[in-house]
Amino acid sequence: MSSKPQIAAARSIAALAADLDPETAWQQLLARDSAARFFYAVTTTGIFCRPGCSSRRPLQSNVRFFRSAAEARAAGFRPCKRCRPEAAAQGSPLDTIRRHIEAKFDRRVSLAELGRIAGLSPFTVQRLFKHELGASPLQYQRALRAGSLRSALKQGEPVTDAIYNAGFGSASRAYEGSQLGMTPTRFAQGGHGERIGYTTAHSPFGWMVVGATARGLCWLALAASSAEAESSLRAEFPLATLQHDPSLAGLVDAALCVVGADTGDAANGYEPQAPLDLRGTAFQLRVWQALRAIPRGQTRSYSQLAREMGNANATRAVARACATNRVALVVPCHRVVGASGALTGYRWGIERKRQLLDAERA
Repeated sequence: MSSKPQIAAARSIAALAADLDPETAWQQLLARDSAARFFYAVTTTGIFCRPGCSSRRPLQSNVRFFRSAAEARAAGFRPCKRCRPEAAAQGSPLDTIRRHIEAKFDRRVSLAELGRIAGLSPFTVQRLFKHELGASPLQYQRALRAGSLRSALKQGEPVTDAIYNAGFGSASRAYEGSQLGMTPTRFAQGGHGERIGYTTAHSPFGWMVVGATARGLCWLALAASSAEAESSLRAEFPLATLQHDPSLAGLVDAALCVVGADTGDAANGYEPQAPLDLRGTAFQLRVWQALRAIPRGQTRSYSQLAREMGNANATRAVARACATNRVALVVPCHRVVGASGALTGYRWGIERKRQLLDAERA
């Protein structure tokens, strides 16, 4: 039977589970709102901070937002030495569980152990944790190990040392459990050997850049200028060999067809298809596939999408997968809105999201 403290904790967690709106978070960051309950990371420095940090403000296009320091670490970012984002203690049972997992991520941590340190039953630990993160404590620990491995490899730590320091028992386990998209050795080399062709084009939604490997489309971003669009590709794949390839303009047409924008081919009844080279965790790939199944002109809330995928408790995990989508339009994360129907955060800007939905409904 649930105790009153457990019920209160569940309500607190439900309040935290609301989707984090990047636009609102950005305004709080600009205001250095020390009361804001999120963390932000800068892709160009690899560092994450609290909103009240006194460090120089980054460009909005280089910022990613996270609900917890652990999520930022799992994504491969390291804590700021100025604001020390992991220093302040949090009060909820879930924060206690998180901190314990973070401190012990290099060894197995059982539900019974987590229950003892949080004063909850193992069942309640599992239920509350999945309610907020859409993942079990074990999956969360694996994500932390993967983040530690990625961070160590990026910083030049020897591959073998990085694997074992992250808590993986062998190189094969590291490859299976870290979702690097390549072997640890190749990741440590910054993805050298990856060849990506690209081209930019103007569209009704701003400048587009498409990037493709031999397997298919791996990057499609929207920007205010051709230079900014190209810069986003270089930031995402800094050590890949990039080559301008105008023949990839067909991928632009394919993307515009997805949202119903007119192209010469579409006007003649032919809708080109874009082969995809999507790389992510098994869960991310499931979310991206579910996004492609949403009919043009329709929307889903994050919670609806989670239910359609058969995991009603994965709302936040679905939102994170949408936020990490690398292929705009073709994987239509713009079709996901807040539970009230309001437009929520969009990697390429709320106004573009509005334009895309208007185009689909026209």
